Amino acid sequence: MALSLSSKQRIGLAIAWLLLLALASAWISARVQLSGDLRKFMPDAQTPAQKLLLDELGEGPGTRLLLVALSGAAPLELASQSQALRAQLAQDPQFELVTNGEQTGLEAIAQQLLPYRYLLGELPDDAFSTATLREELQARLQDLGSPAGALIEPLLASDPTLQILRVAESLQPANAPQRLEEVWFDRTGTQALLLVQTHAAGFDPSGQQAAVDAVERAFAQVSADSGSRLELSGPGAFSVKIGNRTASEAGTIGTLDTLGMILLLWLAYRSWKMPILGFLPLASAGLAGLGAVALGFDGVHGITIAFGFTLIGVVQDYPIHFFSHQRPGRSPWDNVRALWPTLGTGVIATCIAYLTFLFSGVDGLKQLSVFTITALLTAALATRYLLPALVDPPTRDFADSTLLARIWRQVQRLPRPRWSLAALALAAVIALLWAPGAFWQNDLGRLTPVDPQDLQRDAELRKELGAPDVRYVLTLRGENAQAVLAASEQLRPSLEQLVGEGALDSYDMAARYLPSAATQRRRQAQLPDTATVQHALDTAVTETPFRADAFAPFVRDLQQARSAPPLQPADLEGTPLATAVGGLLLQGPDHATALVSLGGLHDVEAVASAARAHGAELLDMKHASETLVAAYRGRVLLALAVAMVLLTATVWLALRSPWRVWRVLLPMALSTLLVLALLRGCGVELNLFHLIGLILAAGLGLDYGLFFEHAGDNHADQLRTLHGLLVCSLMTLLVFSLLAWSSIPVLRAIGSTVALGVVCNFVLALLVSRHPSRESADGHA
Repeated sequence: MALSLSSKQRIGLAIAWLLLLALASAWISARVQLSGDLRKFMPDAQTPAQKLLLDELGEGPGTRLLLVALSGAAPLELASQSQALRAQLAQDPQFELVTNGEQTGLEAIAQQLLPYRYLLGELPDDAFSTATLREELQARLQDLGSPAGALIEPLLASDPTLQILRVAESLQPANAPQRLEEVWFDRTGTQALLLVQTHAAGFDPSGQQAAVDAVERAFAQVSADSGSRLELSGPGAFSVKIGNRTASEAGTIGTLDTLGMILLLWLAYRSWKMPILGFLPLASAGLAGLGAVALGFDGVHGITIAFGFTLIGVVQDYPIHFFSHQRPGRSPWDNVRALWPTLGTGVIATCIAYLTFLFSGVDGLKQLSVFTITALLTAALATRYLLPALVDPPTRDFADSTLLARIWRQVQRLPRPRWSLAALALAAVIALLWAPGAFWQNDLGRLTPVDPQDLQRDAELRKELGAPDVRYVLTLRGENAQAVLAASEQLRPSLEQLVGEGALDSYDMAARYLPSAATQRRRQAQLPDTATVQHALDTAVTETPFRADAFAPFVRDLQQARSAPPLQPADLEGTPLATAVGGLLLQGPDHATALVSLGGLHDVEAVASAARAHGAELLDMKHASETLVAAYRGRVLLALAVAMVLLTATVWLALRSPWRVWRVLLPMALSTLLVLALLRGCGVELNLFHLIGLILAAGLGLDYGLFFEHAGDNHADQLRTLHGLLVCSLMTLLVFSLLAWSSIPVLRAIGSTVALGVVCNFVLALLVSRHPSRESADGHA
């Protein structure tokens, strides 16, 4: 028998426990790396569209674009702010690309690429004839006397034909906005527009938060007190806004939950110590779960941490059952020892349910499994082996409560349901079959808490900026980059025709910036040798004031382009072109994929038909995401089916009686069916997080059934069990009811599901799992 501790010793042990938790929290905070990569919660991709979706979801340029709008001041002032903002952000290493139309396109062509200007753009057949060169030189004379002379003069010696300007113009965005005051504006001329591409992935919350903060700081500096406004849109901006809203709501809900838990525990046990003692196993569970994930995985996903918050509804039950089953004359150690077989069975069964996620093949579910199992075991073991040492010797027995006795007498008068349960199950099945709307929700967009007006504004800005359609994309697959670049070039005339016919507003492809090696060699063949171009140039110069040797750099660049090896994607590293090409050309170890982004797709079938004719494929990213979600759900459902079999086996081993097992499991199974029917009857389309909520609710229902079964027909134990389950269910109902009111769809789905499950499980366990009362051995009736 464990030694009884004095009051001072108990306080000292509690303080030591709290200090240990503080040290563990500091260690975990230093070690844990948060991850926001949603691909960790996706199954392996099976189709090209799914593979592309997962690539784009984490690293694609579309997810890294921030759409920026400046408004609220005169156009001239907005243009000046746009120029200053671009200049400041361009110096920030967080951003790969900052553009506002101010550039001429020359910035895209780094110094080492200048000789390749003859390979990057088309050339007329007579581009270097004497007549053409004479016309070009005469035109340059006129240019030098015009306002554009300051721009032309530095280029003249090496590029008298201004080929670099033609190439630069061709590299401008395919559907750029109008330019006012040398920068982009919307069609009304009241908003200056910029495009910013971050290094951080769109769904990297910390990286996007840093980028958004940098943009806002820079704008605050360049706008001064002009009264102008900054507006940010795009996946990264949305993720920051969602993260801030989630943190705000979590803080509010957490505060209300904490206050509610403290008040409820004080009312239930009339002791200020109980809220503190109940907190210790809960905090230990959360920290142990985080530590286990930190040790076993590269990073802890934000969803895993958010899910840990919901475990309050389960873990808190363990100390509450212990507190409610205390009785005078028995030490806390004896009380918890008598309770342990029932408590341990519930813990093991719930852990088994989550153990199946380890074999789901999805990294995120594995994290959830490790976190949950570690947390549940820690809370249960802390309740069993640590908490009794801190609890004062009991002076009150809840079996003596006249209020509980009165409630229990009313419950005992209720008829025990038999055939009515079958009728209830049949009604639930009918409701499931005939409920309106789709059964499953496969649209990832429906899970986002982004405000509809924000999505509408994002669509408006994308249209103004000519940003590509985020749903459809053309893909061409080949053995290597050169194969898909060549295939893209063959597709290009058909796309130009579709644009002319109005089926498509615009498109963009890597081949527009980097021609295939075959095209570059064809253009090289058009370039004359040194003697030929020098003779033509000398003849043309004689009719101008230029010196004969003034254009030696032009001849040198031309010959360098003639003999240079074709540009490869790797040669663009460190230049602005690398960003444009890298986002539209995906290279793997044994294959490459060229993407063709589409803007303003009006005729899907016409574009799809043209793509098929050239070996390309039009991918619907929305459909890809829906099939991916369906595959994910299939794995979760399979894991749940296995979990139910293992859970039933665990309860059988503990109770060893078919009737007892049936009495424990029936309320849980029927409650699951009822919750599904209620949700579907309200028109709710079920998603993955409803399934997670059902698992939580089922674990709670199992505990309710086990404890009513544990109480047996002993009247005193029945009253203690009733008290414990009332406190547990009210506490859980408080936590998840608050979540059900959240504006975050994920939290709302889990909260509403578990809140319904708590009510159904408690009522059905009370009706089905209870035993008739008899006078107990300790004198209670």
